[in-house]
Amino acid sequence: MIKSINHIGIAVKNLDESIELYKTLFQLSDIHKESVVNQKVNIASFKIGEVIIELTEAMDESSPIHKFIEKRGEGIHHIAFESDAIENDLSRLKDSNINLINETPKDGAHNMLIAFLHPKSTGGVLMELCQEKGE
Repeated sequence: MIKSINHIGIAVKNLDESIELYKTLFQLSDIHKESVVNQKVNIASFKIGEVIIELTEAMDESSPIHKFIEKRGEGIHHIAFESDAIENDLSRLKDSNINLINETPKDGAHNMLIAFLHPKSTGGVLMELCQEKGE
């Protein structure tokens, strides 16, 4: 079942410059950095209240983030919702005619399994489901 918003993904051209901006905006000192090779992204993340903000930079020109920025520019890329049964949620959504980008979960940042829903089925919003591994 989908439980809550987990994070908001923001596509950025330069992760280090964006980290400095967000440090200034929110007076941050604790920022997590990670590379997710199978998604071709470098991320930096931090919490504001209960929601994680995930700054996402392309590793190279073949990354979906690079393609997104080329087409739309920097900005909000996706909203991620936490699930306690991601495979069940994907199956339920597929049965409800929601187009899935990922029919099976993949490894993501923060030791999570992730899967994206196609924005053509979700009112133009790219949505991600995520579940902690081991749940």
